[in-house]
Amino acid sequence: PEEPVLLAELKPGRPQRYDWKSSCETWSVAFSPDGAWFAWSQGHCVVKLIPWPLEEAELCKTSERKSRGSKAEARSRGAAKEKTLECGQIVWGLAFSAWPAAEAGETDPGCAVGLPCLILATGLNDGQIKVWEVQTGHLLFSLLGHQDVVRDLSFAPNGSLILVSASRDKTLRVWDLSRDGRSMWGWRQVQVLSGHVQWVYCCSISPDCSMLCSAAGEKSALLWSMRSYTLIRRLEGHQSSVVSCDFSPDSALLVTASYDACVIMWDPYTGEQLRTLRHVPLHSALDYSSEVHSSEVHTSSLRSVCFSPEGLYLATVADDRLLRIWALELRSPVAFAPMTNGLCCMYFPHGGFIATGTRDGHVQFWTAPRVLSSLKHLCRKALRTFLTTYQVLALPIPRKLKEFLTYRTF
Repeated sequence: PEEPVLLAELKPGRPQRYDWKSSCETWSVAFSPDGAWFAWSQGHCVVKLIPWPLEEAELCKTSERKSRGSKAEARSRGAAKEKTLECGQIVWGLAFSAWPAAEAGETDPGCAVGLPCLILATGLNDGQIKVWEVQTGHLLFSLLGHQDVVRDLSFAPNGSLILVSASRDKTLRVWDLSRDGRSMWGWRQVQVLSGHVQWVYCCSISPDCSMLCSAAGEKSALLWSMRSYTLIRRLEGHQSSVVSCDFSPDSALLVTASYDACVIMWDPYTGEQLRTLRHVPLHSALDYSSEVHSSEVHTSSLRSVCFSPEGLYLATVADDRLLRIWALELRSPVAFAPMTNGLCCMYFPHGGFIATGTRDGHVQFWTAPRVLSSLKHLCRKALRTFLTTYQVLALPIPRKLKEFLTYRTF
C-alpha cells in the first residue's frame, strides 16, 4: 500500500488557554456509523460536529476550520451544518448511536414523531456523560454516576442503545438509553463493572454485542460478557499498561495496545495470543547503546489501535511520532506517516480514511489503503460473524480450513 497522505488538518479556532479550567488535547474522535458526521473533541471543553465529507477546499490543504461558506455548505448537504457543543468540561470520550423514532403520544426529547435521529454521547472531566442530538446540537440529558473522568464510551453496535462508559474511578458502567431503560428517576444504569485497580482508559464492545473489552493502567485487559455482565477472563501478556483495544468487524479477533510498544492480537473466545506486533524504531538497525535503545523503546509507547472496516488492516498511533498501518497477515507495518503528538485514531466506517487526534487539539485526516477483500476473507468474515472459535473447531471440515477460519493462518 502507498504511504498515508495528509488530506486535511483542522485546528481549534479559539486561542490557546493555559488555565486549569481547560485543556487543548484531542482525546477522542468519532465518525457516525453512517459516515455522515465527524465528531472532534478539540479541547477547551468543546466538541465540533462536522458534516462529512469535508469541504473540497479543506481536503486539499491544511487549514483552520471556521464557520465560513455556510450557505454553500447548507445547499450542498441539505440541512447539515457544523455544530459547536459547549460541554463545560474537558471532553475525553465520544460515541455516536442512532436514536429510534418517537411514536405518537411520546415525549422523547429531540426527535420528531416518526423520524429517527442521531445522538452523540460525550464523556466529561467531572464524571458526567452528556448526550446530544446531532442534527440540532441540543443537549438531551446527562447521565450521572461516575466519580471521576469518563475516559471512553462505546455504544452497542446493534442499535439497542446500550452504552458502556469507562472511567478513572476504576469502574465501567452500563447504561440503557432505550425506552425500556427509562424511569421516573432518569435513565437506567444496568450494571457497574468492578475489577480494575487502575484508571480505565478504553472500552470496546464486540460487533456481535456478546463481549466487552476494557483496558486500564494494568498489564492485563479484561474481557466481559455483555449478556451476564460478568468477567470472562483476564488477557495477560503485556509488560506495561494496556491503553487501547478494538475488535475486528467479525468479532473473531481482539487487539490490545500497550505502553510496552506492542500490539497483541488475541482470540477472544479462547484467550490465545495469535501474534504480537512490535513497534520498533524506524532506524532500529543502527547500533544503539543499551541506554539509548531503552529510551527509543519508551518513545514507541502506544496510544491507540483500531481495525479497518473490512478487517484486513490495523492503524496504530505511538509516541514515536508515527502513524502505522499494519496488514493482518504481516508482522511489520506496511505504511508509515509522520505525525506529532498523536493521541487517538479512528477509521472512516466505509474505509479509505483515518482520522487522528493530537495533543495540540488538532485533528488530521489521512488516506488509508483501499482494499478489495478476497472471496476467502469475505467467507471467513461472514462465517465468523455468527460462529465462535469453538463452533468452528467442531465443524466436520479439514484442519487447514479450521486454521484459516480461526485466524491461525493468515
